Amino acid sequence: MISVAAELVGMHQQTLRIYETKGLVRPRRTPGNTRLYSELDLERLRVIQRLTTDLGLNLAGVERVLQLEDELAQLRARVTRLEREMREAVDETHRTYRRDLVPLSQSVELVPLRLRPRTLRRDST
Repeated sequence: MISVAAELVGMHQQTLRIYETKGLVRPRRTPGNTRLYSELDLERLRVIQRLTTDLGLNLAGVERVLQLEDELAQLRARVTRLEREMREAVDETHRTYRRDLVPLSQSVELVPLRLRPRTLRRDST
């Protein structure tokens, strides 16, 4: 409820109503229209309080910061999902590799030719 939320975050109830009107926080509502604040809502209110009190941002600045933080969270989730999909694709590719190896004969030279020391040829003149 708004009274409990206001007390928990150290704000006035009217401040919470203003923040809701501005769209900075969106508490759920009961069928009787009572506001219900989640832990995430309370944390968001604490962030708003730090931005306004400690950094001196106005509500337009707070709104922009929160938008950017929400975007960043979405992008991080997307990167995590893409990394997981990439790992799965790589693992699937590795599973398709042929497992039959051809034995390497002992006579095969593994040193590239350009790295072999040159042998000196002596003319027999």
